[in-house]
Amino acid sequence: MTIYKSKFLQTLNIRGFIDNCTDFNGLDDLLSKNEENKTPTPLYIGFDCTAASLHVGSMIQIMALRIAQQCGHKPIILMGGGTTKIGDPSGKDESRKMLTDDDINSNMDSIKNIFINFINISEEFDPSSNDAIMVNNDDWLSGLNYIKFLRDFGVLFSVNKMLSRESVKIRLEKESHLSFLEFNYMILQAYDFYELNKNYGCKLQIGGSDQWGNILGGIELNRKINSSNDSNEDSNKDLNKETFGLTTPLITTASGGKMGKTAQGAVWLKEEMLSAYDYWQFWRNTEDADIGRFLRFFTDLPEEEISKLENAEGSGINDSKVVLANATTALCHGQAAADQAHKTAKEVFEKGGVGDSLPEYVINIEILNDGIQAYKIFAESGMEKSGGSARRLIQGGGAKINDQKISDPEAIITAENLDNNQIKLSAGKKRHLLVKID
Repeated sequence: MTIYKSKFLQTLNIRGFIDNCTDFNGLDDLLSKNEENKTPTPLYIGFDCTAASLHVGSMIQIMALRIAQQCGHKPIILMGGGTTKIGDPSGKDESRKMLTDDDINSNMDSIKNIFINFINISEEFDPSSNDAIMVNNDDWLSGLNYIKFLRDFGVLFSVNKMLSRESVKIRLEKESHLSFLEFNYMILQAYDFYELNKNYGCKLQIGGSDQWGNILGGIELNRKINSSNDSNEDSNKDLNKETFGLTTPLITTASGGKMGKTAQGAVWLKEEMLSAYDYWQFWRNTEDADIGRFLRFFTDLPEEEISKLENAEGSGINDSKVVLANATTALCHGQAAADQAHKTAKEVFEKGGVGDSLPEYVINIEILNDGIQAYKIFAESGMEKSGGSARRLIQGGGAKINDQKISDPEAIITAENLDNNQIKLSAGKKRHLLVKID
């Protein structure tokens, strides 16, 4: 394993966060020097505002910022209020749905609150502090004069290189629609890095491996502008002007599944979109082979403890999953929510009871008085994604109502099924929900 001088890179390396870097040695020198001098290095990751919450797929980026702050560096959380209007084609094989300005602003306000659980954030930029700041790229992108922007910055980008980017090549090879709007995304992301470098001294952009091409664009733009400025000055070249890019691996499960996706949809980080209990259950259901990796990626547990947990045998591996679930849920939702989710899981699985923090679905009593088919209540409550999948669950013997197995998707559920004014739905052994009346 490569040994780095800087605490930040060494920690990322040990925990498996590093995929590629534009200049490992140069970045390591800069970070180690700043760590020795207790000078925070500004670095950033961008997050577009396409939904009201980020999901587990963004967690490796959030944890990278958390580790950076723990190592004394200064995270810049870039909210893509401007770039979300364009749409990043990276990793996409079709155009993304366009959102209104109101939708984007609403999503951004909602997402902001996620970060305070992981990172210390300040309202004001203080270069001597490692408190993070949050900025919105719409602040500079919305005011660009298009003609002037093209004259000043468009000439610095090669269409040949832009066409060679993997995200563009995929769309072209599949003959999928790639709008001129989306094609501009990489220019605007590069311009973000230029703005952050100019205004905040930002030295490093971090992103997933699918962002490599976009990150290179930002590095090249900063280099060209700084080189041009140096050639017009009589002073010696400032060697500290160099910028760097670092990518993290795209995470899949041991079985090859996409991280953060389940049969029921995305694993959201906001409790309004996914209960703390369901979040806890997602981590508790981790595959055995993923325990060590996920503990390193998504918790603060030290390496020595992780090594013991990932090498547990027999029933001990389930105890390790509980540790993972408790630690990840505590980070995202707080220790009290993690403790309650763990308690509820024990009540549901070990005692066959109904835990206090099971997710809930409220239904009008009149619907139950009239009766509703079993498959419909499983689908409408969100236990299954559709009526078809609910039918298959029931026909396959995986559905229970009040802990009693059902086999007929057309079975009528009525108010007579209420037990203490609620109905417990179960899908398999691990997913449960309470239907309550309003």
